[in-house]
Amino acid sequence: MTNLTPASGNGGRPYATSEGLWAVTEFDEYIGLPTSKGTLVVERAPLTNFAKAVTDDNPVYRNADAARAAGFADIPAPPTFGFSIQNWGKFEELQPPDGTPKRQPMMEVIGGLMAKGGMVLHGEQEFVYHQPLVVGQRLTYEGVVKDIYEKATGDRTMTFMVIEDTYRDEAGQPVLTSLMNLIHRS
Repeated sequence: MTNLTPASGNGGRPYATSEGLWAVTEFDEYIGLPTSKGTLVVERAPLTNFAKAVTDDNPVYRNADAARAAGFADIPAPPTFGFSIQNWGKFEELQPPDGTPKRQPMMEVIGGLMAKGGMVLHGEQEFVYHQPLVVGQRLTYEGVVKDIYEKATGDRTMTFMVIEDTYRDEAGQPVLTSLMNLIHRS
């Protein structure tokens, strides 16, 4: 008989297959594993161009005087900039020697699922700003797998991988927390 105990990484929620049977998962070992670690400098050009790309013409995103007049220390990041923040300002000499995790949980899980077919989608993403994110800040960040769970959708299964990235200023205070869902649909 198959063990029918739900995985703890699924918050105790049972897994159902399209046949209505409980599925045994192998995802618990990934919960809590690091996904990334590094240092970045918040740069003006990426912030300004990101605001332009999302058609936000507010002058605080392109003019330091306008930003200061609005109460910011410098040009602030547009609200969804956290989606692409790790693409900019990651200068090689700033990266910690242990920045690359020994394991790559996103590749192991999603790559393993993709080997069987299906497609990957970027699901919802949530940003919590603990303080304004502005040009010139030097941030350290760490990512971790928060949860992995499955949902049956007709004759398909959707696997959700939840990744949390936390960005801290030089004093160690949180600036931004990003929570992202990566979805595999079989």
